[in-house]
Amino acid sequence: MEGGESDDDQVMSEVHLGCPPNFSGPYVTHFTFSLPPNKADLIGTKIISLDEDGDLALARRKGDQNHAYDTGCQSFKLDDDGDLVLSRKRKSRVARSICKLTVQHSITSSLPNVGLQVWMAELLLSDYLLHRSFISSSFDDITALELGAGTGLAGIVLARIAKTVFLTDYGNEILDNCAKNVRLSSSFSELNEASIHVRELNWKESWPPHTETIQKSKYSWTASEVAEAERATLILAADVIYSDDLTESLFNILEKLMSRGSEKVLYLALEKRYNFSLDDLDVVANGYAKFRSFCKDDEECRMPDDVLLPCFVGEQIDIFKIPQYIREYERGRDLELWRIRYCKKRSPLV
Repeated sequence: MEGGESDDDQVMSEVHLGCPPNFSGPYVTHFTFSLPPNKADLIGTKIISLDEDGDLALARRKGDQNHAYDTGCQSFKLDDDGDLVLSRKRKSRVARSICKLTVQHSITSSLPNVGLQVWMAELLLSDYLLHRSFISSSFDDITALELGAGTGLAGIVLARIAKTVFLTDYGNEILDNCAKNVRLSSSFSELNEASIHVRELNWKESWPPHTETIQKSKYSWTASEVAEAERATLILAADVIYSDDLTESLFNILEKLMSRGSEKVLYLALEKRYNFSLDDLDVVANGYAKFRSFCKDDEECRMPDDVLLPCFVGEQIDIFKIPQYIREYERGRDLELWRIRYCKKRSPLV
């Protein structure tokens, strides 16, 4: 195994460095983050729109006689003559609220059970999902699928606004813990627990998964759930890049998922972890080179005759443009966030 690690070795996420040492068994952490002022509370009607970069896009409802807008620090109106009327908002109405998200996790685990821990990239992806939910409605009422959900934190954050979220992973211990976190978070921002489905998904097996009239386990898929998952438009994954074999299995299942049903986009967060490789006799980030080999740009997917080959097209997102809402981690330079889409084979126009 890369880095000389075996399946029995215990590993620990940096997120857990402040947890009690030598603690065994499940541990509960309350992740806290601040919410920006509610736009509806600020001006009485939801007429604010921000683009994906967080810039203000002014809008108003049809029929409004007094055109009210918001700039983030002041609200303002235009009178009947079109002149600007400024009014300072009351302090109590712009105070940020603090939310807590309760997550049960392990402090250490074996390599096959790393999904029992919370990892840095999972928090980065959660920050991105929070940010998108604050500045746009593009994720509202969507169906999403998370691969390697682990504790389920990112998918639970998305479930605040999504219609349906499938949290998938492999192994009953990880799935049981993920389902526990869904229950623990049921009071989080009026979360609809029924909109979250915890399901088993083995990346080394085929998609769609086998469905049974009588389910073998509580994490088995039904035929209707498979159909709904294929209509998903968003796929999430975090901290799933740490070995070449796993990365290859990930992109195999992604190709099957993204080539079926609705067009999908993948948001993948990762942390490059460096270990000494006996194969390379050098310090390498396990799985990262394999990951980059799958991600192409548009030109790399094209043949000389302009035929577009099936491939994954990846675009790295500047994480320094994403505010940090969750307090319990520090972003390092080895964290990355990618937007990835799958391009099916396409012939040139005749």
